[in-house]
Amino acid sequence: MRNLSKYEQRGVSFSKKDVHLAISNIDKGISPYSFCKIIPDYLSGDENYGLIMHSDGAGTKSSLAYAYWKETQNLNIWKNIAQDALVMNIDDMICAGATENFIISTTIGRNKKLIQGEVIKAIIEGVEEFIEFLSKYEINAYSAGGETADVGDLVRTIIVDTTVVSRIRKAHIISNFNIKHGDVIIGLSSFGKSTYETSYNSGIGSNGLTSARHDIFSSVLRQKYPETYDNTIDDNLTYIGNYNLTDPSPVENIDMGSFVLSPTRTYAPIMKEVLNNYRNDIHGIIHCTGGGQTKVLNFINNVKVVKNNLFPMPDVFKIIHKESKTPLKEMYSVFNMGHRLEIYLPEKKADDIINIAKKYNVEAQIIGYCEKSENKEVVIINNEEKYIYN
Repeated sequence: MRNLSKYEQRGVSFSKKDVHLAISNIDKGISPYSFCKIIPDYLSGDENYGLIMHSDGAGTKSSLAYAYWKETQNLNIWKNIAQDALVMNIDDMICAGATENFIISTTIGRNKKLIQGEVIKAIIEGVEEFIEFLSKYEINAYSAGGETADVGDLVRTIIVDTTVVSRIRKAHIISNFNIKHGDVIIGLSSFGKSTYETSYNSGIGSNGLTSARHDIFSSVLRQKYPETYDNTIDDNLTYIGNYNLTDPSPVENIDMGSFVLSPTRTYAPIMKEVLNNYRNDIHGIIHCTGGGQTKVLNFINNVKVVKNNLFPMPDVFKIIHKESKTPLKEMYSVFNMGHRLEIYLPEKKADDIINIAKKYNVEAQIIGYCEKSENKEVVIINNEEKYIYN
């Protein structure tokens, strides 16, 4: 029997093979290889349009936010969680080609004994502030209300999810079916400080936080905030790191709690400009969320994706690697490891895309290329090491 990784022992799956199997026979919509399912526009009946409806959330990051809030009384951390939930939807939809008229609904499940109205208020304000931020880049988004459910017998602290709906002209759909031999891959960095961010972003995003928080932070959190984790998991898997929430991070004036809770970077301003100018040149867009650098495997056939020029590993992932001793092969399949958006296109257009990203102070570079293959495969080459996923 295969030995389970620490990630799996904590009750999490990066591949979600059981989920993909469960939906394998479900209709894939009008563009099966797009990053999001797109269905006919049943609302208007306009045959030139499709509808995208997408649901996602901040995941277990909200549990760490709860501990940080209790430790520091910093309510603004909940605005970051609102951004996490929104970006995990909107940036997915952008990968399918949608860039406007996003209709947003937020669902919050809370333990009312622990999560008071001030937290809900901060999350709602965070949603509204992110909508206002998008409007500055001519990306229209609208709040359609939501739901706050008191489910304390199911949710230990709080979970924040969002559903987003948009229409897209069929001619504007991005299908990863077009990824092919000869394409290069542009990676947009997940870390640093873009022109539209107010502080340094560690690049962690909203994936792999179950492992990140337990591997980085010390047993002090287990003792002080037992409501933040599943107490049926062995103690040797919960809060086994060396850091406290308010310890200094590698970035000056940012503590470890807010460093790991860096809000998921949106690429919406960049991609709005990219798609306005180069939509017809793009063969595919991948959001490296669940599955990390192997995410593209869900959207290709008969293509080998070779990633041989990745960004240097950001500090947050160095810390996770050091604290957890997780093999790098597993790290690449859980975390984004430095870039969270990939654009697949002919090399002749690469510099144009890279220059747009750099206008926003987001590092971008060619991180790999595509080859013909009898099967689908991702190969990551890091110094002398090669990791193969299929």
